[in-house]
Amino acid sequence: MQAPSQGPAGSQPPLGDAATQQLVEHLEQEQPADLVRDEPLLAGVWELRWSSSRQPWLREAPWLENLQVLDPNRGLGMNLLRLKGPLGSIAAISVVASLEVCPPQRVSVQFQRGGWIGPRLGGNRLELLAAVRQSFPAWLDITVLDQELRVCRGNAGTLFALVRRPDLCAADLLPA
Repeated sequence: MQAPSQGPAGSQPPLGDAATQQLVEHLEQEQPADLVRDEPLLAGVWELRWSSSRQPWLREAPWLENLQVLDPNRGLGMNLLRLKGPLGSIAAISVVASLEVCPPQRVSVQFQRGGWIGPRLGGNRLELLAAVRQSFPAWLDITVLDQELRVCRGNAGTLFALVRRPDLCAADLLPA
C-alpha cells in the first residue's frame, strides 16, 4: 500500500541494490503468492525492510519505523512513518486507505486521509487527519506472502519487501 513513486527515478533500484532485487525476483518465481489461498496472511503490521524506490519516505531508515498496517477484513490499511524509540507515539505521520483484495495477487488501494496520529489519552487517540485526493488508481501486487515476509510491487513498478511485526497489533495502530 505504499504510495507509489511517480516517474522513472522512483521506480529504478538505487545503486548497490541489484543483488537484493535479484533475490526478491527469485523468491517471486519460487514462492508466488496466491491471495485466494493466502489472504488471511495479509492482516497485521508489516515493516518495510527494502524498497527499489529512491523516495526517502518509501525507503528503510535506521531511525524510522516505516510500517504498513493491513486489516483486509475491514477493508482498511494505513502507511505509518514514526520515529523509532519513545518518541514514535507522538511523532507519527500516516495515510489511511480503503483496501479491496482482488485475487489472485492484487490489492486495490484508495487513499482517504492523512496526517498526524498521536498517542492514546484515556480511550481516545489524538489525530489530525485531512482528506486526501487520490488522482490515480493505486494498487499493490502481492508477489510473495508468508507468515514472516511480504513482497509486493506498486502500480508505478516500485518493489517492496516487508517483514511482519508480531510485536505490534493492527487494532492499536489504526485510527478510529
